[in-house]
Amino acid sequence: MLVAGLLFACMGALVKLGAPHFSSAELVFYRSFFGLLIVYALVHHSRIKLTTFHWHAHLWRGLSGTVAMLLFFHCITALPLATAITLNYTSSLFLSLLTVVVLKEKFHFPLSSSLAIGFSGVVLLLQPTLEHKQFADGLLGLASGFLAGIALMNVRHLGVLGEPGMRVVFYFNLIATLASAIWMLGDALHPVTLGDLPLLIAIGASATFAQLFMTRAYRTGQTLVVGSLAYSTIVFSALFGLIFWREQLSLLAWLGIALIIASGVLSLKLSPKIQEKT
Repeated sequence: MLVAGLLFACMGALVKLGAPHFSSAELVFYRSFFGLLIVYALVHHSRIKLTTFHWHAHLWRGLSGTVAMLLFFHCITALPLATAITLNYTSSLFLSLLTVVVLKEKFHFPLSSSLAIGFSGVVLLLQPTLEHKQFADGLLGLASGFLAGIALMNVRHLGVLGEPGMRVVFYFNLIATLASAIWMLGDALHPVTLGDLPLLIAIGASATFAQLFMTRAYRTGQTLVVGSLAYSTIVFSALFGLIFWREQLSLLAWLGIALIIASGVLSLKLSPKIQEKT
């Protein structure tokens, strides 16, 4: 999970580097397209069958994840890297909320309190952006977290249905490639030079291997430990933001990040669990 966290942070930094040259839709397309090629090669090598009877679930996971990624990539270009990634990582809070709603479980005080702590952290994190007229971008980042939470719920559902992780990642990249291609055709396209290819391939590779490492971690490790280590992405991204873009967050923003991380870890522990098929 630590490797996945580092790779996700690398992907965020690479997206920020590519933002001056490509639109968010284009970056999502190249991230998904090159990721699709990598996953297909791994699937072919592992001889995993791509045949599935759960198209509806894959479609919902793919579409919700694609829109979440479009909003996320936009926020990376408009906000400090650590802020954008933290807002996207509110997905764990929304996942806990959605899990309770879907499983028809009653809210209990500890879970309600942990969610309240998390969204208090969101308020603190968004507060400094008001001075820089970035509040709307912050709300888009929060929306990306909500949609990512829906995507994670769909991933869990696919696990219940017995879908292998590699197949889930393959169809997500396939749907994201097609959806982002349609999206970016409605805007001006930027030419890709040979010098751009290493960056675009690196975005796809870092994101894809991060997904595979994360899937492996969740399948073989303790959910609470793995979920907690997932927040290492925020630490790595804060370091990248400081080193490459001199991004320094206020004490209030760091407090908000700390509350969101604490709430996410508590939510993982307190929310109802979905049993996956083995």
